[in-house]
Amino acid sequence: METTAVKPQFSEAAQAEIKRLLTHYPDERRKSALLPVLHIAQAEFGGWVSPEVQDLVAETLGLKPIEVYEVSSFYTMFNLKPVGKHVLEICRTGPCMLRGSDELTAHLERITGAKVGGPASEDGLFTLKEVECLAACGFAPIVQVREKYYEQLDTPEAVDAMLTELRNQVHRPALPWEETGLPNALANN
Repeated sequence: METTAVKPQFSEAAQAEIKRLLTHYPDERRKSALLPVLHIAQAEFGGWVSPEVQDLVAETLGLKPIEVYEVSSFYTMFNLKPVGKHVLEICRTGPCMLRGSDELTAHLERITGAKVGGPASEDGLFTLKEVECLAACGFAPIVQVREKYYEQLDTPEAVDAMLTELRNQVHRPALPWEETGLPNALANN
């Protein structure tokens, strides 16, 4: 029996935000909206941008799919495979390494069960991702989760406090265009 995949569609709230964003650019420069539209797509569809979602972004902006693939695969802020509810971005550059980011990474792998570059933890809560400088060297080692920095994670107690806070979140924080709600984003994250 052949199954037909359902083509992803933006919610009305996301469509309205994309329409609003496009007013900032001349029609011949719609590609300039690609990064913010990819952010909307990632929030809307479970924290990652599948090839089908990237195709939707291309169609929405009148671009060739390859133009979207090039951008989404270049920037580490876009997830190209499914992720947990919380993506822990661990700084791996010099100052953080000197202050224990390698030990932090190993500790996070042990207690969450997730592996850097691997699938989410078994409970679906955590994905671990190493990233370049988060520009908070004086507070190293540091982890970014969405827009929030967790600083000075150099003790097990500090790491446990961060994970407890994240585990206790019912939903991820709302994004600016979500005041009226993006039902897909809340259902998928």
